[in-house]
Amino acid sequence: MSSIKQIPVIEEKRTNPLARVFDELVRFCRSRSLFLLHYCTGCGAIELPPAMTSRFDMERLGIQPMVSPRQADILLITGYVSIKTLKRVILTYEQMGSPKYVIGICSCTVNGGMYWQSYATAKKLDEYMPVDLYIAGCMPRPEAVIEGLQQLMQRIKTGEAKGWEDYYRNYDYYLGNQQKLFGNDWQTPTDVITEAKHYDLLGEGTLGEHTALLEQHQQPLEALEMRLGHQVKEPAE
Repeated sequence: MSSIKQIPVIEEKRTNPLARVFDELVRFCRSRSLFLLHYCTGCGAIELPPAMTSRFDMERLGIQPMVSPRQADILLITGYVSIKTLKRVILTYEQMGSPKYVIGICSCTVNGGMYWQSYATAKKLDEYMPVDLYIAGCMPRPEAVIEGLQQLMQRIKTGEAKGWEDYYRNYDYYLGNQQKLFGNDWQTPTDVITEAKHYDLLGEGTLGEHTALLEQHQQPLEALEMRLGHQVKEPAE
């Protein structure tokens, strides 16, 4: 499997001297208002209620739970990720609007943890999607979760949390690892290449042998046809 190509990032030159100040203000506001979607796959989820509720109260940091990927900024994955579950995780990630961030909780997302020998689990989450922050442990305590969230907030504020950009610039690499697990006909409803063009992030690693394979097998998604009606019961004889 090919490795990620390091694409040099060229800073856009601003003609307006206030543009940099405005960018810093946007990043600051973004870091202080984050919606979190937690994908509970394993035992790490048991530490989330204490982090959310009154004792540790992550909402005081400006972070609160969200139930829809369309409105979420952070995808929090807690525990081991089976190959079957990984499909749903990738689908959820691609439905999130950019900029978006991923946090992996527990050692299972880092190296497979206690399931490192299992054929049914994905060992390194960052081989299939970019991970902005890992919170290792089996299981990490709520204090560690809060500290990890604060670190991510700081990285967003300084403009260092750019994993979502990496997914567009190196999509062929991530797609290749996904196809290795799910087969050459693997596809999701999201057109990642078009999104990369939209965000002006189409790089040397966006297109390649794996995206070419995707185009061969990709089928257009069609809306399901739904009709409303009722049956008329025939009178009894």
